[in-house]
Amino acid sequence: MLRGRLLENESLAAYTSWRVGGPATYVYIPADLTDTANFIKQLPLDLNVCWLGLGSNTLVRDSGINGVVIITQGALNSITQCGPLTLKVEAGVSCAQIARYSARIGLTGLEFMAGIPGTVGGALAMNAGCYGGETWQTVCKVDMLSRDGEIRTREAGDFEVSYRHVRSFPNEWFVAGYFELKKGEKKESLEKIRVLLEKRNMAQPTSWPNGGSVFRNPVGLYAAKLIEECGLKGLKMGNARVSEKHANFIINEGNATASDIESLINKISSIVEEQKGIRLIPEVCMIG
Repeated sequence: MLRGRLLENESLAAYTSWRVGGPATYVYIPADLTDTANFIKQLPLDLNVCWLGLGSNTLVRDSGINGVVIITQGALNSITQCGPLTLKVEAGVSCAQIARYSARIGLTGLEFMAGIPGTVGGALAMNAGCYGGETWQTVCKVDMLSRDGEIRTREAGDFEVSYRHVRSFPNEWFVAGYFELKKGEKKESLEKIRVLLEKRNMAQPTSWPNGGSVFRNPVGLYAAKLIEECGLKGLKMGNARVSEKHANFIINEGNATASDIESLINKISSIVEEQKGIRLIPEVCMIG
């Protein structure tokens, strides 16, 4: 018996941080992890499955998604302390929430996650990071949900992890991560988070709909600096614009389409390659 909500032909614009995206054939908002597993188990094998947390770092195309999208935020939201220094965190927990939670109980190592505008599931899937920290630095194991509805625990060493990339297992999805942390000082950790968020708000266009950093940083370089040096701040396609505040962000000025954003991404990439001889690789996941 399923306990979540199944929506048909549901627009995904409300579920993405860019506020764009066409409809999905189905959207499922599960009740909890058990309900998610039961839902996955009864799906036809030929039905495409996508996952969204906060919908950051994701561009859903205007044509939408032919398949089912599972929304983890608000559903897979459990945090459990498994030992003095270990936290088990489900995929729908926001990165900002686990940063603060761990700091408040006197554990250190996840403060940087306050600057990641997504959920733990997405952070695990792409080794998200910022301000010198990366998600998998403290991961000791993970729980994976398979297409047959089984939950399997895998060790961190079972995965190939690199900059903004994790080689996972086919037909398995991250549903929880186990983080091995260190003893810290609550006051010190919370102050570190406060300073980090202040820095982020000063440097990034947080008041506009955006998808987070658009391009990966090339080795030894910064994508934002390359884009800025090419004079692309403020460049527009429709209602999508390269932020004047941070050149590696594209903002939705209102009623932008996913096509506007994707065209702008391609334009930036083309100009930077032409002027700098460097091909920028999108960090954003484009689906649909």
